[in-house]
Amino acid sequence: MIRVLLVDDDPLTLELHRTYLARLDGFAVAGECTGARAALTAVRERPGAGAFDLMLLDVTMPDGSGLEVLRALRASGAALDVIAITGVRDAETVRQMAALGVFHYLVKPFAFAVFRERLEQYRAYRAQAHGTTGPATQAEIDALLSRSTGAIVLPKGLSATSLERVTAELRARGPLSAREAAERLGLSRVAVRRYLEHLVVEGVAVRGARYGTRGRPETEYTWRRGPAGR
Repeated sequence: MIRVLLVDDDPLTLELHRTYLARLDGFAVAGECTGARAALTAVRERPGAGAFDLMLLDVTMPDGSGLEVLRALRASGAALDVIAITGVRDAETVRQMAALGVFHYLVKPFAFAVFRERLEQYRAYRAQAHGTTGPATQAEIDALLSRSTGAIVLPKGLSATSLERVTAELRARGPLSAREAAERLGLSRVAVRRYLEHLVVEGVAVRGARYGTRGRPETEYTWRRGPAGR
C-alpha cells in the first residue's frame, strides 16, 4: 500500500484528493497537512519504516511554498516522492520543481481521469523501481528515468487541452449551457457538449434543465462543489 501525505491549505482540495485516492487501488491517505511547516514536521516525525511514500504537494501556501518544502525534503535526504498539484503555471517554478525531482506537476483544475492516470503512472513506476535489483538493463534504466507510461487516456475525439479549457470556463462562469460555453471558447457547440458530458460522467459536473424561455428547456451544466469537485 502506498502511503500518501496530502498537503494543501484548502480544506475542499484535501477532501477532493482524499475522495479521488479512495477510488484508486493501492493508495491510502496516511496524513493531511494544511501548511508547509506542518508538512515538514509530519515527515520528520515519521522517519524510516513509518515514513510516507508519496506527497501530493500544493505550491502556494500561507506559511511557505511547495518549492521550500521540496528543497527541505531533499536537503534532509527524506526518501519521499512528490507530485505537485497546483494552479501555478509559471515556467520557472515548473523548472525548479523538476530539478528537485518532482515526479509529476499536475495543474488544477483537472478531472478524475487525469488524476487517476498520473497516480497510476506513479504506481507503475514505484513497482518497477522496487522490482529492479542488481545490475539494471538499459530498458529498466530508461523506464525508471522516464517515470511515465503513456499519454492521458480520454474518450476518442477529446483532447486534454480542450478539456482543461472547458473545465476552467465551467468552474469560473457556470452554470453554463453548451451554447454559452461554445460562444465563450470559440468552439463548436457539439464539441463543447461532449466535454461537458464527459465532466458529468467523471462526477465533477452536474446536468440540469434551465427553464424560463419558451419552447424546450435548455440543458445547463454546473461544477459540482464538495468531494467530487472543488
